[in-house]
Amino acid sequence: MSELFDEVDEEVRRDQLKKLWDRYSIFIIAGALLIIAGVGGWRSYQYFEAKKAAEAGGAFDKAVELSEANKHSEAEAAFNDLAAKAPSGYRMLARLRAAAEAAGRDPKAAAKLYDDVAADRSIGAEQQDLAKVRAAGLLVDSAGYSEMLQRLESSTGPEATFRHTARELLALSAWRANDTAAARKWLDLIANDGETPPSLRSRAEALQALLPPVAKS
Repeated sequence: MSELFDEVDEEVRRDQLKKLWDRYSIFIIAGALLIIAGVGGWRSYQYFEAKKAAEAGGAFDKAVELSEANKHSEAEAAFNDLAAKAPSGYRMLARLRAAAEAAGRDPKAAAKLYDDVAADRSIGAEQQDLAKVRAAGLLVDSAGYSEMLQRLESSTGPEATFRHTARELLALSAWRANDTAAARKWLDLIANDGETPPSLRSRAEALQALLPPVAKS
């Protein structure tokens, strides 16, 4: 009798499963197809993104080769093309390199390109800071100390990545403006920072020697 009941139970289960399949099979099949399509789409996306990155990397290397061959106008055009079309990482690098290429022919125009990068909140703070410092470096001979201070003061803090260069540029700008107190302030910061690179420390010491001696009280 138990075997008979088992067979009846099995038959009932099969019948229930068949009814469930008849009712929901279209949804099960559709769900499976969606999963397959999603996985395939993601794989395709990864493939094309990797392909675009590889193409951008090759184009970037060629632009660098043009720069190293002193073909700066061609290099600038190549970097600008990458800045417009390449994936995000290469876009930012290409914008910085395009500005560097432009610096030889028009420092103020190059500084504007760096300013545009510095104002772009879609990139990292460190890249923004680098663009700020590079723009200021191009303008140190022409901009007043107040403008340089406005540009660079936020980049001089103890944790700022490019603080050493920012401080040196401000010291130089203050010295050019005959603002001895400001120049000494930045030179002291350079001297008292244990992480100041040796070459920059040497330049700061040379500039310090050009300042008038501190008046004795």
